[in-house]
Amino acid sequence: MATKRKTAYVCNDCGADYTKWTGQCSGCGSWNSLSEVRPGPGYRDSRAADFTDTQSGYAGAAGSGKVQKLAEIDLSELPRIPTSASELDRVLGGGLVPGSVVLIGGHPGAGKSTVLLQTLCHLAAAMPALYITGEESLQQVAMRANRLGLPTDSLQVLSETDVERICHVAKTVIPRVMVVDSIQVMHMSEVQSAPGSVAQVRESAAFLTRFAKQTGTALILVGHVTKDGSLAGPKVLEHIIDCSILLEGSHDSRFRTLRAHKNRFGAVNELGVFAMTEQGLKEVSNPSAIFLQRAEEVAAGSVVTAVWEGTRPLLVELQALVDDSSLGNPRRVAVGLDQNRLNMLLAVLHRHGGVLVGDQDVFINVVGGVKVVETSADLTLLLAVVSSFRNHPLPRDLMVFGEVGLSGEIRPVPSGQERLREAAKHGFRKAIVPAANRLKNDIEGLEMQPVKTLAEALAVIDMR
Repeated sequence: MATKRKTAYVCNDCGADYTKWTGQCSGCGSWNSLSEVRPGPGYRDSRAADFTDTQSGYAGAAGSGKVQKLAEIDLSELPRIPTSASELDRVLGGGLVPGSVVLIGGHPGAGKSTVLLQTLCHLAAAMPALYITGEESLQQVAMRANRLGLPTDSLQVLSETDVERICHVAKTVIPRVMVVDSIQVMHMSEVQSAPGSVAQVRESAAFLTRFAKQTGTALILVGHVTKDGSLAGPKVLEHIIDCSILLEGSHDSRFRTLRAHKNRFGAVNELGVFAMTEQGLKEVSNPSAIFLQRAEEVAAGSVVTAVWEGTRPLLVELQALVDDSSLGNPRRVAVGLDQNRLNMLLAVLHRHGGVLVGDQDVFINVVGGVKVVETSADLTLLLAVVSSFRNHPLPRDLMVFGEVGLSGEIRPVPSGQERLREAAKHGFRKAIVPAANRLKNDIEGLEMQPVKTLAEALAVIDMR
C-alpha cells in the first residue's frame, strides 16, 4: 500500500509554515503568498542517495550518536583554509573552516562574484575547488577571469541550477571549497514553487548544507539583496548557515566594505575594505588612509575620530552642518550614526554644555559610508556640532573620542591606547580623550588633553 506523502504550505514572504492553505499569512499579513511543498523523503534523489542522508541534521553524520567530552575532541581535524585575501580572512575569523557554510550578499555590481572568482582561482592552485554558476554561462565566467588576469588552469567550473545534480557532480569532483552563485536561482524538483521563493531557497540551502557538513566541504553561497537592502530570505537561512557577510559599497565609490553579521567561527564586528580596480577587488591594508582624504583647509564642523572595528582601530571623519531652520520642527538627520542617539546628545549639549540648537537643523554624516555603531564618537559628534554652529574650524591635526553620559561626564572607551597610536601614525598631533583613557607613557609627537566633562572639552577648544 502506497504511503501518503505529507504536504505543507510555506509563505514565500516570511517562510511561515502551515498544514493547510490559507488566503492570508498570519505571520506577515501578505495575501496569496503560500506555496505547496512536500517535505520528507520526497527530496531524496537517486543521484544523491548514495552520499547523503537527507534525514540527518545540519551538523553532519561524522560522530553522530557518539558522546564525547570536549577535551577529547581533536581540533586539528578542522584546520583553517586561508583564502589568500587577508581582508576576507579577517572577516571570516582567520579563513574558511571545512564543512562551514558562508552566505555572502550585496547589491548587484558590488563585486560578490568578482571577489569569489578571484579567491577560488588562487585556491585552486593548492586544492580542489569548484565554482558553480547558475546566473551566467561558463563563457561569461571565463571572460571575466581573463579580463582580471586570473590563473585559470586549475579552477573547475559548472553551470547548473539543479541542487541534486550539483551535489552529484561535487561527489565526483570532491572539492575542498565550493561556491554556489547564487542560491536564489537554485531549485529542487520536489518543491512545488518557483526558484527564488522562500520554499526553494530554504530547501536548496538545507540540501547543500547537509552535503557540506557530511563531506567537509567549505561551501560559499551567494545571496541577492532585496529592495529594502536586506539579504533575501535571511530569516530562512540564518539558522542553517555558519557565517553571513555583506559586501557594501555605493556605485559612485570604488571602495567596498565587507562586514560579518553572523559568524560562528569569529567576531561579528570585523570589517574588511577592498578597492574596485581594473584587475578586480584589491585589498586595502590601511583603511584609515582612504577615509582621511580631507581638503587642505578644514571647514567648520569637521572632526576626526577613532572607532574600533573588530580587532583594529579605524580613523574616520565626522562632519556636522548646523543651519537655521525654516520649519516649525527642525530636522535631525544622521547618516552613518543612530539618529535617536543624536537627539539625546543634543539635549546633553544644551543641558551641560550651554549650547542650544533647538531651533536649528542639524545634519550629521560619517565620511566614506562607514557606519559607527559604538559610543566612542559621542564627544566627536558634539564638538563637530558646536564647531559648525559657531563657525569655528577645529585644528586639522586634532583627533577626538569619548562617550558622553547623560550627566555630561566623559566616559572611557575600550582600546584607547591602540586608537591613540593609530592617530599618531597618521600624523595627528593633538587628541582630546577621556581622562580615564590617558596613557601612563606619552606617545611621541602626540599631545593628549584628558577631559572629564563636556564643559571641559568645550573649554579646551575655546567654544564654551
